[in-house]
Amino acid sequence: MARQVKQDGQVLTRKRAKVKEPGLWKVLLHNDDYTTQEFVVWLLKTVFRKAEPEATAIMLAVHRAGVGVAGTYTRDVAETRAERGRQLAERDGFPLLLTVEPDDA
Repeated sequence: MARQVKQDGQVLTRKRAKVKEPGLWKVLLHNDDYTTQEFVVWLLKTVFRKAEPEATAIMLAVHRAGVGVAGTYTRDVAETRAERGRQLAERDGFPLLLTVEPDDA
């Protein structure tokens, strides 16, 4: 929306910059042969705040397809949750890979 300001008899028009919504990013879980399904469900419930049925469905999708979306967030939140998941997996001795990528949807 333009705003007009009178200055020395002239009319000036200022345009307001539109604030762009932050883009969303996906946290991806990658399947491996070592991380237990129970740990993945626990991680989804703990770090990604998923209910048990949703966490189980995501874990099964990752198991079948090789990769799946743990959640979609703003970039900072996605990176923070992915890093927390990596830390917990490492702490428990699992090589679980979590990555972050832009959500193009």
